[in-house]
Amino acid sequence: MRPSPLSRSRRGLCAGAACGLALLAPAAPAQDAPAQDAPMQRVEITGSSIKRLAAQTALPITTIRAEDFAKQGLTTAQEVLNTIPMNQSSTGASQSVGSGTGGRAVADLRGLGGDKTLVLLNGRRLANHPFNADTVDLNILPVAALERVEVLRDGASAIYGTDAIGGVINFITKRSVQGGAVAAELYAPQRPGGGDEQRFNLSGGFGDLATDGYNLFGVFDVHHQGALPAAARRFSRTGVRPERGVSQTSGTPFPANFFSDNGIAGNPGYLGGCLPPASIPNPDTSRLTCRFDYSSFVDDLPATRQETVLGRASYKLGADHTAALEWLHSRSTNTSAVAPPPLAPPDVQLIMHASSPYYPGGSAGVPAVAGLGGEDLTLSWRPLVTGKRRQFDTSISDRVVLSLDGALHGWDYNSALSHSISRARSTFTGGYVIDARIVEGIGQGILNPFGAQDAAGAAFLADSLLLGKFLDAKMSSSALDFKASRDLTTLPGGPLGFAVGAEWRHDKARYLVDRALASQASSSGYSEALDQFGSRNIGAVFGELNVPVLKGLELNLALRHDRYSDVGGSTNPKVSLRYQPGAQVLLRASYNRGFRAPTLFDLHGPQTSTNTSDTYDDPLLCPGGTAVPGANPNVVCQQQQKVRQGGNPEVRPEKSKTYSIGVAIEPVRDLTLSLDYWNIKLRDQINFLAEQTIFADYAKYRDLFHYSADGRQLDYVLDITQNLGEVHTRGVDVSVNWRLPKNRFGSFTLQADGTYVDKYDYQNERGGPFTANAGIYADATPVFRWRHNILLAWSLGKWNINLGNRYLSGYTDQNAVDAAFKQRVGAYSTWSLSGSYTGIKNVELTAGVKNLTDREPPYTNQQTTFQQGYDPRYTDPLGRTFYVRGKYSF
Repeated sequence: MRPSPLSRSRRGLCAGAACGLALLAPAAPAQDAPAQDAPMQRVEITGSSIKRLAAQTALPITTIRAEDFAKQGLTTAQEVLNTIPMNQSSTGASQSVGSGTGGRAVADLRGLGGDKTLVLLNGRRLANHPFNADTVDLNILPVAALERVEVLRDGASAIYGTDAIGGVINFITKRSVQGGAVAAELYAPQRPGGGDEQRFNLSGGFGDLATDGYNLFGVFDVHHQGALPAAARRFSRTGVRPERGVSQTSGTPFPANFFSDNGIAGNPGYLGGCLPPASIPNPDTSRLTCRFDYSSFVDDLPATRQETVLGRASYKLGADHTAALEWLHSRSTNTSAVAPPPLAPPDVQLIMHASSPYYPGGSAGVPAVAGLGGEDLTLSWRPLVTGKRRQFDTSISDRVVLSLDGALHGWDYNSALSHSISRARSTFTGGYVIDARIVEGIGQGILNPFGAQDAAGAAFLADSLLLGKFLDAKMSSSALDFKASRDLTTLPGGPLGFAVGAEWRHDKARYLVDRALASQASSSGYSEALDQFGSRNIGAVFGELNVPVLKGLELNLALRHDRYSDVGGSTNPKVSLRYQPGAQVLLRASYNRGFRAPTLFDLHGPQTSTNTSDTYDDPLLCPGGTAVPGANPNVVCQQQQKVRQGGNPEVRPEKSKTYSIGVAIEPVRDLTLSLDYWNIKLRDQINFLAEQTIFADYAKYRDLFHYSADGRQLDYVLDITQNLGEVHTRGVDVSVNWRLPKNRFGSFTLQADGTYVDKYDYQNERGGPFTANAGIYADATPVFRWRHNILLAWSLGKWNINLGNRYLSGYTDQNAVDAAFKQRVGAYSTWSLSGSYTGIKNVELTAGVKNLTDREPPYTNQQTTFQQGYDPRYTDPLGRTFYVRGKYSF
């Protein structure tokens, strides 16, 4: 009997895309499909513990094949995930600039946060990145070793436990490889300034598991991307955009602003125009001070490097059992640059006396300022001569897995013992200065905060630089897991599948701060941080039942209980239903409860202090933009304020409920359409408040503002991790997969995936008002209403061409500007084109263009990130980029 088009599509793709769509890869041609009578291997599907035929699954899963990564010009795991519209994650590289993330990259299904998307490697967890400890760093994943990526677009706490609220992403490596391959890639932006990429990988294996009883496989991969300074792009080189109503600057400039003991604020360089373009006269002409345009000093993209080694040895133990040893080692580095250090109260008290030769009107020729009579001056100064603050972050991950799987007495089983370690280290490599030395240099009249240094001042500054490692963090996770599945009996609709399993984990975290080093520089953020430690034991048991109620009607039930030694237990069920009333129609629905336990960092992370990304008026000392008598306007008005963040041992788990219903149809041969509705409700969200939220409502959050004993300065705003309110979000995923009949002009395939977010509302506290975020920049980020990816593929003989489009809809901007300048951010659409040729023996050649039309990011007045003029989290600052790739197999 000939299979129907839909059943054939499901058979080839249901382990992939929503029972009818593989996102990046065309379905196998009809002539390549297995014969109807050929036995089909039972496989384990992401989101289920029961081994079954791929065509039996009802889960909304998207599969991306690794062989298409290079054709798309995708160089990192995060770029791969950004081709999935339901992934709302930001780019990790740009976000690492000045943010203390260590350069990590995260996935974020449904826009709920990376901490609510579970990332697996070959179905098992890795240790989370130590910084925040809430997600795996995608940079450590071995892209060159991957066979495919499976994305479950549904909650799965009933199968995997914590973190799987938004969905699950399973990176699956090759399992048995014979022969070798070497590949090299080069990426060059058309616009000058930086951002070039290079990649090299070598892989090989030998031994046939089926005939020889063993296989050894290994991959070495290295990837590097150069830095792209913000000054290299016109849209990001400045935060001063008067035509947009924006002047995103700092009140800590060079030359220095001062505030005298008799209440005068000013800058001796003001009348001379300050020092453009870095420093400009204060647009508020009532204040004769300078403002610092820090945007041009940051990186749009930092310099990054990833090195990965993966080895796997598999050995057959008889006919039915296989043992495997897998080792992963990955090293990721991130070198980022931000503006020279801001030295100002409350962290640094720079006091200049009238005895200094650099006192305004003094012997060194600094211009006099009217009203000064020799009073001491409190300075706000940024020493440009020391250069940008540069930080080098290193992340090292190791994982060893010893697994055993096979069949025993009618059961399919899988068990493993694993140990993962993730380390992160941060080092000062330039630009940071020792606060006490600068205080001494100003007080003794050695340093000139208003102009160029003389020889003595330059030598003093050179001896004041702070270098060395200041943070060493480590996460480790040891785990033992076992699961088994079998068919219990045969019902009228098919076999009754059953699975049971258990898991035990021990997690540890430590955060070691070099107090002797970090305390010398307030601009490090770690000057007051303390060492922190945490550990926990986790046990879990779970079961799953797959019930074919009738022919074409299948019910799946799952239940899991997790017990945490520090935050208690959680039991989570899942129910899903699959119904196929005809050969061309498939219906599915599910309900599940999920949870996320607070991470060890959420509970025990060290408290760090950093400047806000935006500038604010102190609500008490500069109400309405006017400093109160005695307050230093250079510090309390339109200035970056200090925020202290860290762990909170009182945080409790967050809980969720997810509903989904979907349909896949095949109206004509080789055309598959699918639509899935999803609805997620989350409560007790674990997060910290956005800075914009706190400063916008002092009356509500006044207890978070901590002032000095005399009340004359704001020491910091306390914004530690806490349980906030609820999140309600809903939307639909749509997909199209159309394969045109093959003809003499070749084969054509059209694939399109889109996600529409109808609602995304959240609370900043329990019982508080809901904030709408869908299509709106709310607090700290937008949620895009519509995202899609389209891929048109053509192949003929040895040639293959791909044309792709990635689209993000527009949204209402952050708009922390005058009403006359409020705006919407335009939609962002980029195209890519690539071609490959395999006509040379053992050689594959690929060339392509990313951002084919050289589309610049749309303008946004967002002030959440250190980069200005565009949003670096969602858009590409590189512009049109050419790439070539060569692969030789042997």
